[in-house]
Amino acid sequence: MNAESDGGRGASTGGATAVPQKLGSKAPHFVKRSRTLHMSWQVGIFIVGLAVVVGGIIMLPLPGPGWLVIFAGMAIWATEFVWAQLVLRWTKRKVTEAAHKALDPKVRRRNIILTTIGAVIIVAGLAVYVWQFGFAMPWNIGR
Repeated sequence: MNAESDGGRGASTGGATAVPQKLGSKAPHFVKRSRTLHMSWQVGIFIVGLAVVVGGIIMLPLPGPGWLVIFAGMAIWATEFVWAQLVLRWTKRKVTEAAHKALDPKVRRRNIILTTIGAVIIVAGLAVYVWQFGFAMPWNIGR
């Protein structure tokens, strides 16, 4: 699907007027004119996006910005494919909702209270352990 076939549908939110964003290919005009060149362009974009997404998936258990790289791969795909544009829109909407929810004063207060209670429990557990067994450096254990 390219921009001509979807009619440039855009999302509009409530009372605020949002600038409609076109869905579809953002390839240069000279690429879109030739069907063969456009298909080759799409295959190239898909391969590059796939390589970036696979690299991000590999980084998830390893040190590195895995999710950031996966979203970068999705952004590469979104330059050409409508499904990736829709996934990115949905993801942006969910992240924005989560950020607004996290900044809600009641939720923040609850999170601070739960974090404080958790920290107190951990410190108390460590204090009991040190009181019971003493403090020994790991390299001195078992000698």
